[in-house]
Amino acid sequence: MARSGDLHFHRFPQSKSVDAVRWLSPLSAFDRFVAAAVHDTDAASSSLEIHSLTVDAADPNSPLFDLRSSWSSPSRISSLRSSQTPHKHLVAAASTLAGSLHLLFVDPVDGSIDSELSIADDRSLHAGPISAVDLQAGGQACVSVGEDGRVNLVTVGESRLDHQRVHDSRGLVSYMAARWASPAEFATGGLGFGVQWWDQRKPGGLVSQFKGNWARGSLTGIVHSIDIHPSRKHICVVGGSSGTVFAWDLRLQQQPILLSGVSLNETTQPISESDVWEVQYDSYTHSSNINSAPSTRILPIMMCSEDGILAVLEQGEEPIELLAENCAINAFDIDPQNPSDVICGLEWESIGILTRSRETMVRY
Repeated sequence: MARSGDLHFHRFPQSKSVDAVRWLSPLSAFDRFVAAAVHDTDAASSSLEIHSLTVDAADPNSPLFDLRSSWSSPSRISSLRSSQTPHKHLVAAASTLAGSLHLLFVDPVDGSIDSELSIADDRSLHAGPISAVDLQAGGQACVSVGEDGRVNLVTVGESRLDHQRVHDSRGLVSYMAARWASPAEFATGGLGFGVQWWDQRKPGGLVSQFKGNWARGSLTGIVHSIDIHPSRKHICVVGGSSGTVFAWDLRLQQQPILLSGVSLNETTQPISESDVWEVQYDSYTHSSNINSAPSTRILPIMMCSEDGILAVLEQGEEPIELLAENCAINAFDIDPQNPSDVICGLEWESIGILTRSRETMVRY
């Protein structure tokens, strides 16, 4: 596999487990904040921390990573998302294993948490853990899904959160991932590598779904993460168990494109054979498929895995391995304003910042 050479990786040890990390959209290039979901195993406590990332004047190549504020969560945080639209407040949405949902509003100047809106764990939203939540770009609505088979739409009202049930399978289907595609459309995923497409403008909401088992029946596939390109909402990329990463084009329906996984042909070695915890489109890496039709081209995708791999995948190309850690990479996020920068949450209680140079992201 191809490997990128000129990478700068800075590791910041933490005193707690890091479950999720997200960039917060800044108002300026000088104010960069990160939200991190952390869990203290010894104290059995969880929190959402806001850190600032600044340049050290004495050593510009060594960034400073400082804690600005912290919010105590009633339970371990199961999913974390942030709004990518600059606003008078930076918005982070956090769901918990106790079934509660919280929207936190962060001051874009000093990183303090100004206010919070919550739906408590009273089982009105979910009967059990919330598996995933995704926040719309403007931060005014989010979708939540759970193992209980519920799909909910949550909106910001007057000093409160309002929610409505989009669907309830009553536990017959478990949902593990969710991602907005437009103000009216979103995708969900769960057991059996199933992916569903929802449109709130349609009766019942569910308009399309895909079912597939990339493990050839030997394993139970689970979708852990979904991403949708903002300019190509008809193509979902999906990461799941057994190292599986695939793209699902709504126009092709039952013909997904496998990018990595155990069912690749025997001459191709998958980048990972463990759970793929996160997938995101990578706007920083140049696509090699310059001769492909733009509407069918699968753009470069970044993924992280349980066996400590952070890599860039593209259809028909050798993967670009960015990191190979001795522990799981639980989550990552690409800075939308500075896509050369990637933040990672590592299983061994640390947060990493990876900076890439344009010259190193070319395959050879």
